[in-house]
This record gives sequence, structure tokens and C-alpha cells, in this order.
Amino acid sequence: MMQARESFETLAPNETLTPGNRLKGPALLDVRGLACGYDGVPVVEGLSFSIAAGRGVGLLGPDGVGKTTVFKAVLGHLPVLAGTVSVDGKDAASLSRAQLARPVGYVPQAHTPPFPYTVAEVVEMGRTAHLALAASPGANDRRLALEALNSLGIAHLHDKPYTQVSGGERQLALIARSLCQQAKLLIMDEPCANLDFGNRARVLRQVRDLADRGMAVFMTTHDPDHALAVSDSVVALIDRTRFLVGAPSEVIDADLLYELYGIPSVIGAVGTPSGLASVVVPY
Repeated sequence: MMQARESFETLAPNETLTPGNRLKGPALLDVRGLACGYDGVPVVEGLSFSIAAGRGVGLLGPDGVGKTTVFKAVLGHLPVLAGTVSVDGKDAASLSRAQLARPVGYVPQAHTPPFPYTVAEVVEMGRTAHLALAASPGANDRRLALEALNSLGIAHLHDKPYTQVSGGERQLALIARSLCQQAKLLIMDEPCANLDFGNRARVLRQVRDLADRGMAVFMTTHDPDHALAVSDSVVALIDRTRFLVGAPSEVIDADLLYELYGIPSVIGAVGTPSGLASVVVPY
């Protein structure tokens, strides 16, 4: 049986992880020595990583290891037991929900609104953090929503009920909502869960494109192929106190995948029109 690793990589304050090197400077999301959990009992301890603009980071790990707990702590839904979470240079604990909602967009695994809003109305909800209490979206807000829909290639869904479009189209609409919000950091919880092959590919392509256009993206996934496809860096949670942080090609190997999922696998490369792509094959 392959042995679990004992070491993990840590970063110095204000150091941003990028593939193959380190860039000094402030990060849009900076997590330092994070301990988080429930009722004062930590599920994760000592976690450190950072994300700069234009970078995608995948949070990888098995069920129950604490990925959702980390997300909740970053989003302010759980108190931080130790360490710090900074968003755009500010301590997240010092920010109100409204202040945190402006720079941070969130795309959940699944989302069904209580009313059959149109896709455009769902996207316009991204402007809520910028509007006065009880104010309605104006012409500029509607323009930003249309721009977001156009940028993701789903403007044709503008007037369709959100409850009647496909799962992949819903995820793209939620991403458009974050673009309309003008978020700097996009946090995505299993964005491809329950999507078919085509919609998975479309969503992942858009996730990578958002990072290439300058947004910081933090995405949790159960699928190492997804992390290999779209992430500049990977945070692999092994257990409560052990994790690995680094470029996907450096972190994701057969040993790590066995540690995380208990199944042997090989990692190979396949040729595509855009170059070689890494794929994981369990056996």
C-alpha cells in the first residue's frame, strides 16, 4: 500500500503561488494558517494558500475531508478558529456580508430559485450588492447583465425561465451573475456536479477563460481531471492537518490520488488541437 505523505508546501506572507515560480505581491484571496470547523472543533488546521488575479486554484480531496468547511470559512459562513482569511487585502472577518459580496462571487453546486425568474433577472441579481436597500436594477445594471450573458455566449437565454434551462445553462447563468456583480474573486462549489459531458466541458472552458481574463477563481472538485484542465495551482486536502499545494503537474500524481481516493491510477497525456492534455485513468 502506498504511504501517505507527511510533508506539505507552505507559502511566506503575501506570496502568491503560480505554476513553476512564485510571484510576490498581494493576493485577492490569502489564507494563512486557517483552522475551521464546527462547535469549536477544527476539521481543517494550518491551511495556507493564496490566489492572485488571473489564476485558478482547484481544491481537491475526498468526501468528508473538509472542502466545504474551507469554503464556508472563506465565505464568512463559519467563524475562523485560527489563522486569517483576507479578501482583496482586507481581513474577511472585519467585512460585513454586503462588503464581502462585492468582490466575491459564489456559484453553488445546485441552485433553484423559489420563483421562475428569467435568466436575465437571475443575472441582474448580481447587482444587489451595489444597490441601495429596496432599490431595483436600473438601465446600467441591465446593460451589465446583457454584457455578462453575451460574454458567456448565452444571450439567447435572456428571456427564458431559469427553472426551464439545462443544468449547464444554469451554471453559466450563475457565472454570468458573478460577472454582472463585477466580482474579482469567483468561488465555485463543484460547478460541474450532475452535468452531462457536453455541459461539463462548456463550464470548465468558461472557468479557464475567466481566469485568463483576469479573475481569481477558487473551485472545489472531486475530479482530478477537472483540476488538471483548468487550475494553475491545486490545494489537495489529505486529512485535517496534511495537504499539498502546488502546480497540478507537480502535485497530482498516482501516489496522491491513492492517498485521497484509495484507488490506483495512472496519469497520461493525450493530444488535442490545442496541445497535450493530462488525463487520469483509474484501474
